Amino acid sequence: MAAVTQQTALEGEVAKLIVDAVGLDLAQPLFGEGLALDSIDLLEIALAISSKYGFQLRSDDPDNERIFASLRALSAHIARQRKQ
Repeated sequence: MAAVTQQTALEGEVAKLIVDAVGLDLAQPLFGEGLALDSIDLLEIALAISSKYGFQLRSDDPDNERIFASLRALSAHIARQRKQ
């Protein structure tokens, strides 16, 4: 059986920021089809992150696939960047 991991406070904060930024309906499934976010949604998320955490995500960053791979990956990136 896989270990269950706890969501960190920052992950919860980033999840709420994403929901608010793109107006997600929390009743929609998070698995299977996933969130099906498009480039406009990602732009809205990047703008919300910039506003809240004081650094910019760039569309030409070669690490974007890794950064946006999951809520945990995005939260870890935010934690690293906001300390700098």
